[in-house]
Amino acid sequence: MSERLTNISLFTGAGGLDIGLEQAGFETRVCVEYDRACHETLEANRPRFRDPSIGFLHDITKEAPGHILEVAGLKPREATLVSGGPPCQSYSTAGKRGAIDDPRGSLFFQYADVIRVAQPRFFIMENVRGLLSAAIKHRPLNLRDEEQRPLDPDEELGSVFNGIILPELEDKLEYQVSFGVINALDYGAAQDRRRLIIIGSRDNELGDSSIRTLIDGLVRPTHHSNGTENIDKWRNLREGLDGLQDPEPEFQKYSDARAAIFDNIPEGKNWRHLRDLKEYGDDYVREILGGAYGSTGGRVGFWRRLSWDKWAPTLTTSPTQKSTGLCHPISTRPLSVKEYARIQGFPDDWVFAGSTSAKYRQIGNAVATQVAKALGKTIAELVNSETPELTEETVESV
Repeated sequence: MSERLTNISLFTGAGGLDIGLEQAGFETRVCVEYDRACHETLEANRPRFRDPSIGFLHDITKEAPGHILEVAGLKPREATLVSGGPPCQSYSTAGKRGAIDDPRGSLFFQYADVIRVAQPRFFIMENVRGLLSAAIKHRPLNLRDEEQRPLDPDEELGSVFNGIILPELEDKLEYQVSFGVINALDYGAAQDRRRLIIIGSRDNELGDSSIRTLIDGLVRPTHHSNGTENIDKWRNLREGLDGLQDPEPEFQKYSDARAAIFDNIPEGKNWRHLRDLKEYGDDYVREILGGAYGSTGGRVGFWRRLSWDKWAPTLTTSPTQKSTGLCHPISTRPLSVKEYARIQGFPDDWVFAGSTSAKYRQIGNAVATQVAKALGKTIAELVNSETPELTEETVESV
């Protein structure tokens, strides 16, 4: 007889992780989400959560873990899963790299406290891959050369993950941990989106603990770049948006000047196309790239029009940023809200609340539901069947 699969959802956002887990058979028992727009989105799609006494809480920093468990209708050790991604801006490889001193970074400990009290059989934590290299104390790269003073342990790259995150999960909570960066393309999303996934097991059900970093052998891909007899090929944008009904697309409009530039860029091309045209040339490209003109890399997203025959890059929280252009393959506009949501795996009828920019932000911050479903199926298989031994050989065969 299959065990009932229950999930305590933390940092729920717009619900992407929960949707995928539910598709894998999990029942969401409580959602905890602070953001107002996300709160309204969840209310619009999950009427049973409108009453805070029935499964919906607002601020994890003001809710005792025991109360979260009580609202979920569960006792310690009864929950199958605690899931969520503590806000990750302070771990990002971009920006000021505030690391663990940023209050947003400290929300990890709120997440850990719920695990400590609930003692779920498993947990899933999602985050940016920059968490793996974040330092507790950031020293700029130009001050890291051999002539500078030696790095303190807290300044070493990876000190947040290796010095704080793993010790908290493994030593203090005593969970067996497997982690790795996985790509949404490998799980059926038409999007090159790489995220860090951490899975924890209370009862040491993840196989050989000595190879804990090999999460790809645990969460088996369903798609591959070339495809095989047993695995589908990565999906392109045309396949990802096939059948979507979006007669009046909602999107952030380009200015007339920006639209005029995009009008001269064909499908699948970017600013380099203009550089190669005689009527434009290098001076024009220098003007439209601005300060990025002198950069030696990272410019592929500037003035980029997507291709139907290739997958989308990572969907950011805004499709109109100059460095991460997400212009529609044919229309001179960014991808619409519905197109964004479809690529991330949300149901076509999922309602997003707030302004257009708030909708993009909610979708861009979400866990791709295709990935969430694969994670859920992995946990469900571990719960309802004997755990296969995870070895180097099984990982290499995937």
